[in-house]
Amino acid sequence: MTLPALAELPAILLPLVSRSEQSFRTAVAGLTEGDHGFSTWTPERWAQFARVTGASDFVIEQSVRDPLMLLSLVQSGELDRPFAPGELCGQIAAAVNTAQTEDELGRVLRRQRARHQVRIIWRDLTRQADLVQTCRDLSDMADASIDQAYQWLYSRHCQQFGTPTGRRSGEPQQMVILGMGKLGAVELNLSSDIDLIFAYPEGGETVGVKRALDNQEFFIRLGQRLIKALDPMTVDGFVFRVDMRLRPYGSSGALVLSFNALEQYYQDQGRDWERYAMIKARVVAGDQVAGAQLLDMLRPFVYRRYLDFSAIEALRTMKQLIQQEVRRKGMADNIKLGSGGIREVEFIAQAFQLIHGGRDLSLQQRPLLKVLGTLEGQGYLPPAVISELREGYEFLRYTEHAIQAIADRQTQMLPDTAQDQARIAFMLGFADWDAFHEKLMFWRGRVAWHFAQVIADPDEEEGADCEVVVGGEWLPLWEEAQDEEAACRQLEEGGFADATKALKALAGLRGSPQLRAMQRLGRERLDAFIPRLLAQAVEHDNPDLVLERVLPLVEAVARRSAYLVLLTENPGALRRLLTLCAASPWIAEQITRFPLLLDELLNEGRLFKPPLAPELAAELRERLTRIPEDDLEQQMEALRHFKLAHRLRVAASEIAGSLPLMKVSDYLTWLAEAILEQVLALAWRQTVAKYGTPLRTDGTLCDPGFIIVGYGKVGGIELGHGSDLDLVFIHDGDPQAETDGAKPIDGAQFFTRLGQRIIHLLTAQTNSGQLYEVDMRLRPSGASGLLVSSLGAFARYQENEAWTWEHQALVRARVLVGSQDVGQAFEKVRAQVLGKARDLAKLQQEVSEMRAKMRDNLGSKSTAAGTGANAFDAAAPFDLKQDAGGIVDIEFMVQYAALAWSQSHPPLLRWTDNIRILEELEHEGLMPVEDASLLREAYKAYRSAAHRQALQKDAGVIPGDQFADERRQVMRIWRELGLS
Repeated sequence: MTLPALAELPAILLPLVSRSEQSFRTAVAGLTEGDHGFSTWTPERWAQFARVTGASDFVIEQSVRDPLMLLSLVQSGELDRPFAPGELCGQIAAAVNTAQTEDELGRVLRRQRARHQVRIIWRDLTRQADLVQTCRDLSDMADASIDQAYQWLYSRHCQQFGTPTGRRSGEPQQMVILGMGKLGAVELNLSSDIDLIFAYPEGGETVGVKRALDNQEFFIRLGQRLIKALDPMTVDGFVFRVDMRLRPYGSSGALVLSFNALEQYYQDQGRDWERYAMIKARVVAGDQVAGAQLLDMLRPFVYRRYLDFSAIEALRTMKQLIQQEVRRKGMADNIKLGSGGIREVEFIAQAFQLIHGGRDLSLQQRPLLKVLGTLEGQGYLPPAVISELREGYEFLRYTEHAIQAIADRQTQMLPDTAQDQARIAFMLGFADWDAFHEKLMFWRGRVAWHFAQVIADPDEEEGADCEVVVGGEWLPLWEEAQDEEAACRQLEEGGFADATKALKALAGLRGSPQLRAMQRLGRERLDAFIPRLLAQAVEHDNPDLVLERVLPLVEAVARRSAYLVLLTENPGALRRLLTLCAASPWIAEQITRFPLLLDELLNEGRLFKPPLAPELAAELRERLTRIPEDDLEQQMEALRHFKLAHRLRVAASEIAGSLPLMKVSDYLTWLAEAILEQVLALAWRQTVAKYGTPLRTDGTLCDPGFIIVGYGKVGGIELGHGSDLDLVFIHDGDPQAETDGAKPIDGAQFFTRLGQRIIHLLTAQTNSGQLYEVDMRLRPSGASGLLVSSLGAFARYQENEAWTWEHQALVRARVLVGSQDVGQAFEKVRAQVLGKARDLAKLQQEVSEMRAKMRDNLGSKSTAAGTGANAFDAAAPFDLKQDAGGIVDIEFMVQYAALAWSQSHPPLLRWTDNIRILEELEHEGLMPVEDASLLREAYKAYRSAAHRQALQKDAGVIPGDQFADERRQVMRIWRELGLS
């Protein structure tokens, strides 16, 4: 929402402003050391004064009590500009350094707090700071107050009790102070308390004094002194109310715990609400380095590394507790805890973080508005929902600040006096209370509606007083509460063609070892899921097929029952799962092997709309930047999950008809390129870290001076769902020059090891399988050649030693990733090699002989590779790829044409894919329009059929009577080109 403008001062506040001005003038008149610029206040400044003091008793009270404070804020210009990073902390640190005693420390902190609170409220109420900046200033003030008080106390505490030292490390120990809630998220409000947790790295005792103190006792005493410095109300006010109840065991627990004790507690006894709270945890004071280590230790507790639908019940319980509290008397006017209040927006965001944050690292952040942006950007919630949540939240937060600006009281209750109601309406930019209240209730209604939708119980029908269990009619069958005859009859009535087989499959699942080993909770989840599965299966045309393909998945995930919860809680996801499995056994097998793909079914819009190439690359880069550079295992898993997820999205889109064949290949090729870009970056970083950077022949550093060239389907932008990658690695480094690292090796060795590293990253088997199968046999000299060639060696080989079939392969060669300058040099080599003048008769003979060998070895034997008299019979097989008139014939014709005519027609070398080369052949007048068009359409039809076969897990072989006309025409054009 836009920043709410201040309305005109209502008449009811004018007397208040008049009294405030008179009181302040009297206070200034009492100063003995000049007016500090007061006499030069402009009308604009007095207008600000009127607006602020009309709204806030706190500001006028502080200004009358200490007029110099406000005068200095005006004179320094601090009311009229945002602070630079670190400026606020610097001011508090300078003030704290003047304190000599703990009493003085308390006074200094309270006066600093009053000064900055006046500044922040002033800038908020004059609309010079928006919500985010106000919250940041308040959080910065809290961080600085806590940290400066801690540092001041720590040094004096060490003088008194000695320096705490780790028993294991022998290093001095500092405390780590975690800020929770709004402080942790940098979202503090105008009169918020602060939720803190104290910790220290390791056990031990103090050194440097006669009587050593246990580290825990040292830090408990220090923590008590820190709370005393911040919390109590004195004549100078307070700094921050400190709440320590979020620590382990709450109020009854030790005030400070070691890292190990914290980790043990959360691992053994941590509850889901503590996971929920820990999302916001941030190191606000003390040892920042050790604090970062602590948060890394606790991250697995907060964010489970799998899709965490096991948190659903806990979240639902929390939600019910919120709803119960909302119904309590007196909550209607509470804009935080009441219905449609701030807490409900926070719950919506954090529920998604708990469930998905372990998998989606972009959700592992604290500020709520940023989380909402991520939920929109990643497709978890529609833009319209996010827009309402964001605007509603901002309106509520502005209202909260307005309420608290009045008297600096920690309250979220709407006022009940006419004067304060007028103040709230004025601060939010409304003419009167009624207009404000109408808008407030609108936003609370929208927030409450969205809150009701989050983790709503799928068994609860809207408006119903009782629960109706979805699929409940199938529960007796699953639980064997009826005899076999009745069960079969129910299955037959549901549309099962072979009821006995279906019943036997369910019994087999029920008696499988995986199910017998399930814990009680898992079995309850399965019992809730199977009736829903059957209820949706019978809605399909072939429920037998659905059950046959989905039950292996159920058995595979039985021990990880969070996936069953995912499908139970999301009927739409279950519906999409059954639809995709019914359409493709390949998809069913993929999800069974990699159940983490179930996550992709949650968002229908994202599932059937894979991103374009730049978005793919950016998404993968962002995902990898969130993983520590030294965590290779997690990087490899992230790459594999990314590939699996996006390949599923492409297959789903193909099945749904939203992606035509050419786009399917485009997406799969873009996916491979995005992954290769990151694999090269990872391999380069790891190899350079070990050996140093290689040099070029001119002595400059390679950066990286290396390219990955794609041949075959990836080069021709024609990847299919199970395609491997035909790759060639080329560099332009100096093979003899040594790298500049601590363990130098020559350039040839470096690039060989880089290539080996790339292949390892691509082909290593992990829990999520391998990225791609890689075929390197198209490199110079094939399997017996060097793994990585220099650009010069590659050019010499292609010019002097390569066979014709290798030049055919070069037609489809394309730089996928790597150095731009090396890529351009490769393109020149390719153009030079392919553009040579050739003896057409010899070329025809060599291409024909190679094609004949392939047909003999790979084609259908029973039809002489599609050339026999029976080749077009319905009972005969037709191999879409290898038989005469099929895919490879078209590819060979395109390659022949490129080799034969590119010397005089260079545009033939512009592309590497068959479709566009055929278009160029037509455009250059080298092939009749009808023939070029026929070859393009036949090629697309064949490949589309091959894709369908792959999704059905069938070989690329179809009945011989299919594509008969296309095959005959392809064979005719083959002959007319002089090929045999």
